[in-house]
Amino acid sequence: MSAFVANEFSLCRLRFSFRAEGPVHFAKMAANTLRGAFGYALREAAGDEFKAIFAPGGAADAHPSGLADLPRPFVFRSSHLDGVTIEPGQSFSFDVHLFETRRPLAEIFTAAFRMMAWRGIGAGSSRLELLEAGQVDVVLPLSPCPAPVEAVTVDFLTPTELKWREQVASEPQFPVLFARVRDRIATLRRLYGGGAPDIDFRALGERAAAVRMTASEIRFLEATRRSSRTGQRHPIGGFAGWASYEGPLAEFLPWLQAAAFTGVGRQTTWGKGELRVRVGKHSP
Repeated sequence: MSAFVANEFSLCRLRFSFRAEGPVHFAKMAANTLRGAFGYALREAAGDEFKAIFAPGGAADAHPSGLADLPRPFVFRSSHLDGVTIEPGQSFSFDVHLFETRRPLAEIFTAAFRMMAWRGIGAGSSRLELLEAGQVDVVLPLSPCPAPVEAVTVDFLTPTELKWREQVASEPQFPVLFARVRDRIATLRRLYGGGAPDIDFRALGERAAAVRMTASEIRFLEATRRSSRTGQRHPIGGFAGWASYEGPLAEFLPWLQAAAFTGVGRQTTWGKGELRVRVGKHSP
């Protein structure tokens, strides 16, 4: 990976391709299915690294406001598999975005997914054949765009939940959205990259208030996950849809584009908070 630069965000994009030996049904949020099967395999593949990767824990003063727990150093990108059933003989793929850049973890992830394939996945524990494991290093600029940007549209692809002043925001007003994007990226960098970015958090937040949400189409999606440890079900719903923003966006667009890789808000490791950014106003 590249050396530490204050105005960059680095990650490793892993892509895994499989062939199903038996039927595989993915839950309403496929990342939840993958996370559970991956966790079992990772415990054996990672050894002493397991807790730091899968359950890093946290402390009250260890991260910016709005994050109740330390973020995991990875997210799945598998929303195209949500609710899908893969038939025997069919192939499928998904990405994993790995934010730990200080030490190589790609080999551990590959070993874990190879073990997951052998053990099987889903309710029927259908085995898989690992066809390919690819790796690409990604470096994203966080410095302002050189040209003016007056409008962007953000598509919220999976249920998204944003905390604001100890409450869950009912809509993604830009200051709320950007605050959570800024805090997540800064925390991931500090924990797993080259250190905290050299930015003025307060000043950025104040300037974000000048950006207005001019149009939106937001709906609430209900979803739950079942804990394999306790058997209890936990809500993982949130809003989805799109929102258009207008204002001086040149310094915020790179952060939003980085958030397309990291996700935003709560419970991103269960597939929540996946977004896509388009320059310009919303068009059908």
